[in-house]
Amino acid sequence: MLYEALVAGSRRNDSLDDLRSAALDRVRWLVDLLERQRTEFRRSMGHEYRRSRAAGAATQAEIDGRLAACADDEGRAAVLCLMLAACLDDTSLWEYDAEIGGLISRVSGWTPDEVAVMLLRVTEYDMGYQFARSLGSALNAADQLDADGRRAVMPWLRHAHTELMDSTVEARLRTSLAQRLRALLASADEAHIPDGLIPPYAPWATPLRERANTSPTRELADFVRHLASLSGPRPTQRWRRTCLELADAASARDLVADVLRALAEDDPLCSSGSGAHTAWLHDGYHYHYVVHQNDGDLARGVVWAAALTGGPAAARHLGALALRTGGPGTGVIEDLKLAGAAINALAETGDPASLEALWRLRSRIEHRALRKQLDTALVTAAGKQGITAEQLIERSVPDHGLAQDGSLERELGGHRARLAIEDAATVRLTFTRPDGGTSRTAPVAVKDGFPDELRELKALAKEVRGTLAGERGRLEALMSAGREWPYDEWCRHYRDHPVTGVLVRGLIWEFQNAGDADDEWRASAPMAEPPGRPGRVRLWHPIRAQADDIRAWRERLVAERLRQPFKQAFREIYLLTPAEEETGVYSNRFAAHIVHYRQLYALFKERGWQANFLGRYDGGYHGTARAEFGDGEWRACFHHEPAADDDGGYAPEHAATDQVRFEQRDGRRWREVPLAEVPPLVFSEAMRDVDLFVGVTSIAADPDWTDRGVDRYTAYWRTATFGALTASAEVRREALERIVPRLKIADRCTLDGRFLLVRGNLRTYKIHLGSANILMEPDDAYLCIVPARRPGDGKVFLPFEDERLSLILSKAFLLAADTEITDESILMQIKRGV
Repeated sequence: MLYEALVAGSRRNDSLDDLRSAALDRVRWLVDLLERQRTEFRRSMGHEYRRSRAAGAATQAEIDGRLAACADDEGRAAVLCLMLAACLDDTSLWEYDAEIGGLISRVSGWTPDEVAVMLLRVTEYDMGYQFARSLGSALNAADQLDADGRRAVMPWLRHAHTELMDSTVEARLRTSLAQRLRALLASADEAHIPDGLIPPYAPWATPLRERANTSPTRELADFVRHLASLSGPRPTQRWRRTCLELADAASARDLVADVLRALAEDDPLCSSGSGAHTAWLHDGYHYHYVVHQNDGDLARGVVWAAALTGGPAAARHLGALALRTGGPGTGVIEDLKLAGAAINALAETGDPASLEALWRLRSRIEHRALRKQLDTALVTAAGKQGITAEQLIERSVPDHGLAQDGSLERELGGHRARLAIEDAATVRLTFTRPDGGTSRTAPVAVKDGFPDELRELKALAKEVRGTLAGERGRLEALMSAGREWPYDEWCRHYRDHPVTGVLVRGLIWEFQNAGDADDEWRASAPMAEPPGRPGRVRLWHPIRAQADDIRAWRERLVAERLRQPFKQAFREIYLLTPAEEETGVYSNRFAAHIVHYRQLYALFKERGWQANFLGRYDGGYHGTARAEFGDGEWRACFHHEPAADDDGGYAPEHAATDQVRFEQRDGRRWREVPLAEVPPLVFSEAMRDVDLFVGVTSIAADPDWTDRGVDRYTAYWRTATFGALTASAEVRREALERIVPRLKIADRCTLDGRFLLVRGNLRTYKIHLGSANILMEPDDAYLCIVPARRPGDGKVFLPFEDERLSLILSKAFLLAADTEITDESILMQIKRGV
């Protein structure tokens, strides 16, 4: 019988056994009704379903009616009985949350022993959600106890808190219950820090544990409980004010600084020894992590407390923690909540050191959600400094301690180590021996005598490379912004900056003299002093220049062998066409191309475009790649989809390109606009990216395509691979007009329309300036030459970086000496028609 089973199962051999038995005796009628209910439920699972279901409803109605009529004493006994009867048997889960909740809300007179029975019972439930819901009911009863009653149930409150902190309860619910438990514990013993609140084995919590064990005080307990009360990504102003007051009362500013340093630097936890850090990962998956999910609130509280009370050291450790838990290749599993808290806290410090930390994170963190938080953090930090987000970014570029020329020297026991930015893509570490000889590898004396200093120099070189790459991308993005700077500000943050200046001095800038009435802008050559008395500066763009000026700049760069950090003088220009004026809100200029999809998707990410991944799932049949231009005020949208009849598996092998559309920021939303309203700089820069996507990934650029045999895209390949030149190919042609006359094979090369003609000894070859594919005269037979998977030798000066231009020139050199070719696959094709 159920009564005997409950009496036997409720014995714990403790002081509360008599109370449990008495409660069951007091509501024996309830036990009998519960037994009848379970019997009827089992019958309802068999052939007597309909009759038993009706009987079960009647029994439930009787239970509800009897419970509603219970007085306080009987009602409290009924609650204990229902909690003891809750279980999971062979047929179902028996839980009585509705009945228990209703009784606790109306009965009164709870005794400490009754609350203790409830607290102990709920910690015995196997299922986390059942434990959490029932614990909430028990705490409702505990809230009715006076101060003496709460002190009496302290052991059970502590036990419940420990079990809760080690449970798999949903995070938000666990936080709410934990805060209620801590408030009850604090009301009974203000100096007590609940077990489990400070994780017992986590290395990062060691300073907190030691302080709590050696110097327990009411003020420290209040402070720790307050830290753990932070459940959101950002604390309220009230939380911040209280945090500062409690930190000072507990003399805990140095303590939170130590804990933050440990979060950023100390050894992580290992899943094989400490268990999984979250419930959805099983223990068999081996990895390392910094903070267990159950301790996340406390860790985030420490992060914010350190940001509010610390200085430059806190900013440094916040940046290191954000990178450790949100960056790639750190050796620990990512923790986006903790990384986000560190990023948000950095923005709120108001310390100048935080600007440099945020900028470093922006160049190294790749996770999309964290990058959005970084953008918001930069805007927040800018507001605190009284400047725009763009000014904040340019002012927070780290100089890494380099001199204005981008170099740094260290003496290491008679050897001189020099770190220098040599050009827009090269950061080199060299060593000079006492005899004056130099090498790029560290001498043995430096390796053995100064290992720590050498390690620091190598790490610094890596950081400088990251900053240099980030600045190169940022400066190129300014090509669509049309921004202007006061000359003094530009000099300070651009021309004279140790890192940014290396790139700036290789670009063309326009200057406007102070007080000029005609507002005339005058361009100045790379590394040249501006004319007159410049008052304002802007980045030169060919779309604003006359054709003669563009040709002059291109000729000068080639003649003086000036290689720019990115393509500027030779930059492609994309103007609105009559067809685009007619379509109005979209452009079909780059539509209907067949591209290699995975290569296209990789290029999206490389150029900073955000795109969904095409695939055989809901929403994966249409792709949209988006990127912001013009300082984030405009957005281009490039539509694409799986190519027709593509059956390449989960993801398509090929994609078909479609329209390009533009949107303008409208508050927090985006509004589609006609192409005619898009600023020329924005339109040109966005279309340039789309041209790059199509030109690089189109199957027309695949020299092996004809070897595939019959293919449904062969017609497109033949049309596109030798078709009209795009804007990028036209620029390539202009570059070749200046480069070819300076080549050793100049007498064998001629530019003819969309081809570079190369006269060999066996045949004459036509290299297409767009695809770099080759036709052979006199019958225009196709010649397949697969490019080597290695960079060119750099013997020919190129004014800008362009793999297709390098490929065209390498093929020209090869074919000009076709009698020296040793590759049999190429020779067979050449001699086939000779």
